Amino acid sequence: MSVTALKNAKTVREQVSPEEWQKRVDLAACYRLVHLYGMDEMIANHISTQVPGEPGVFLLNPYGYLYDQMHASCFVKVDYDGNTLFDPTGLGPNRAGFVIHSAIHKARHDVDCVIHTHTLAGMAVSAMKQGLMPLAQTAMRFIDIGYHDYEGPAIRMDEQARLVKNLGDREVMILKNHGLLAVAPSIPEAFNNIWRLERACQLQVMALSCNTELSLPPRETVEASNHLFKPGVRRRLGQLEWPALMRKLDSIDPSFRD
Repeated sequence: MSVTALKNAKTVREQVSPEEWQKRVDLAACYRLVHLYGMDEMIANHISTQVPGEPGVFLLNPYGYLYDQMHASCFVKVDYDGNTLFDPTGLGPNRAGFVIHSAIHKARHDVDCVIHTHTLAGMAVSAMKQGLMPLAQTAMRFIDIGYHDYEGPAIRMDEQARLVKNLGDREVMILKNHGLLAVAPSIPEAFNNIWRLERACQLQVMALSCNTELSLPPRETVEASNHLFKPGVRRRLGQLEWPALMRKLDSIDPSFRD
């Protein structure tokens, strides 16, 4: 390629709307934060968000980047039918990422962002018959949790209907023998959901490892506490934290904005 061609090449930012670019920056920040808080697994897993002004289209990570390498220009634009509309890296999306995320985005019009992880604590709790336990206030954020039986790597389209059914209208789901999934109407809220779900799983693994009898609060106390943590009851969890998290990322490595 000539020097002239390189100079004339448009950047990703120049090829998308200002609204999409801001979404890309927030999505890159979310990937970096998932890495920062130890919830990534090399190039596996996925976080997606809807493209503003383009119904039926969402952004997904290129299959081959580590989470701390994600930046605003790298994301692949995919539609619900599996067509790649824009791929700056040429790597394409993860097949399982498309199957899981397209199913949820298509079925849940209230969901802007979907996050799926394979953390050690999340996978450990996903293998426990009792599911997530309300052991402390952190775990009481989620008491209505979806559960989806393991069917192998999520690469078959027929699994989509079961994923959607098991998630229902909930904010989080535990994929049995697999990992965690969180959704929300925005990227900041989705990150907050997965972070809190992960903390709850870490808490459960730590508590069960103590080999002692556990004390659980009354169900009515659990339900009352859960109500206070629901979106909009006091505030929408994640929105207040997001600017502070962005400042944290900027102080570490602002390249996610590129």
